[in-house]
Amino acid sequence: MSDPILLEINDGIALVTLNRPDKHNALNYALIDRLMAVLDAVETDAGVRAVILTGAGEHAFSAGADIHEFSESVRRGRDAAVRDFVARGQAMTARLEAFRKPVIAAVNGLAYGGGCEITEAVHLAVASEKARFAKPEINLGMPPTFGGTQRLPRLAGRKRALELLLTGDAFTPARALEIGLVNIVVPHEALLPTARELAGRIVRHSPLAVGAVITAVTRGLNMSIGEGLQVESEQFAAMVPTGDLGEGINAWIERRQPVYRGR
Repeated sequence: MSDPILLEINDGIALVTLNRPDKHNALNYALIDRLMAVLDAVETDAGVRAVILTGAGEHAFSAGADIHEFSESVRRGRDAAVRDFVARGQAMTARLEAFRKPVIAAVNGLAYGGGCEITEAVHLAVASEKARFAKPEINLGMPPTFGGTQRLPRLAGRKRALELLLTGDAFTPARALEIGLVNIVVPHEALLPTARELAGRIVRHSPLAVGAVITAVTRGLNMSIGEGLQVESEQFAAMVPTGDLGEGINAWIERRQPVYRGR
């Protein structure tokens, strides 16, 4: 059997590919577990500064959960379905959301259900003009389970999110851009080059500062402004003794490009 996740590292950027193209990169349990293991490895690899996440093949980023597999969990009852399916999917999207290195989705095709929830969870997203999005879980008689009822309203606003969640209707990349689900829509052939260019504009900065920004934003979104400001202060304080902050300040004073070492 082929690896459900492909990993390629070049110039400090990890290209992570969901690799079940014959199943439209549906998220079965093996793929989710393998993705989590790859994220663990990438997180501790000092040579990796950013992650691009995409789907194999020409048709799908991910069409969502593997319905045939999770239906077996449903048949085994509530506890099995929540443990095997819901908890696994929510752990995956939470991991992507809180990852200390920037994760950019390169949405190359269908991003339905869980594929859309991955797009919601990652830090940035670039969409091909061929991408299509949907929140179709309502058609199965269920709500989204990988965080879609929580993250989409935070991105799009309550009424716009509810329209998509309650109808299950597919929507275009232009609509995804309008509601804040993606950052940019590009011609299909420009998808990965654009994602790499965006990653490049991030990895030139201190990896410690990048991680601090991601942490402050991710944690602060679920807090009051006062609590969020405390997190911001904590993230800055953690940077004070680092060489990266000193290098950034010295480089600015000396009118030169900084050389960050991530420590």
